[in-house]
Amino acid sequence: MFGSTPAEKKAAADTIETELEPNTKKAAEGAKENTSTAARTVDGWETASGLKKVTETWDQQVKTLMGRLSTEKASLRSASSLFVQNDVRTGDELRALSPKSRLEGL
Repeated sequence: MFGSTPAEKKAAADTIETELEPNTKKAAEGAKENTSTAARTVDGWETASGLKKVTETWDQQVKTLMGRLSTEKASLRSASSLFVQNDVRTGDELRALSPKSRLEGL
């Protein structure tokens, strides 16, 4: 037995799409904007170049996180379908074996 039902997988994927992705993007943009504003405020100081570097690192980390969320969402949505397809195929294969052919192998 798997640890979650197809409905639970769908709900988790929907949560990623409707809550985690948009909220993460919004938070990331806010942090980037604040850091960029701070860098402009101290332009000409060593701190400004450090803040610009932090912003570049932040952008890469956010990109990685958003990619991971997207991958997890897609995996959740496809997992249920794959399990159902596998169950149906296995059932079809078992039904294809007639009682006669099962006895011949004994």
